[in-house]
Amino acid sequence: MADWEDALVELLQTRGVTLMRHARLLTGNDHDAEDLLQDALVRVFASHRRGTDPEETEAYLRTVMVNLVLDSRRRGARWLRLRHKVAMPATGGEGLGEASAARQDALAALATLSPQQRACLVLRYYDDLPVAEIAASVGIAEGTVKRHLHDGAKRLAALLSAAEEGGVGDGGQR
Repeated sequence: MADWEDALVELLQTRGVTLMRHARLLTGNDHDAEDLLQDALVRVFASHRRGTDPEETEAYLRTVMVNLVLDSRRRGARWLRLRHKVAMPATGGEGLGEASAARQDALAALATLSPQQRACLVLRYYDDLPVAEIAASVGIAEGTVKRHLHDGAKRLAALLSAAEEGGVGDGGQR
């Protein structure tokens, strides 16, 4: 096996689940998350910039995923096809549990944000990055990151409080 193959296998074995969660938060659904992660892996491991340090590779991979999502938004093609529907049907004969319903409400609310707001919120609250690193990662000014964080958090709070009162992903009808 080549060095890059060993690095890829190790990365996916140790951080694959976390990387998939990151991709899911950025895209809103499993199918697009799988595509995003695969595209990012191809770009990272096909380039000559990859290193052998797993932490550096993972950080670079996360940056590539964010950039791919934002680039696709700028071009408009991918986001025109997306219908931010993240609610998944209940498995088995039982309905969603309270925790699962709350999770689905949170994912549905997150899916209504603009890609820039969503990326900033994911990087801030999921990856725990400071504003300066988010700005560098996304390629926007720190003030713009702060605006996206503020507006996104405000919108999420409103949507989640509406979900508690009646539902978010279904026009308020549950």
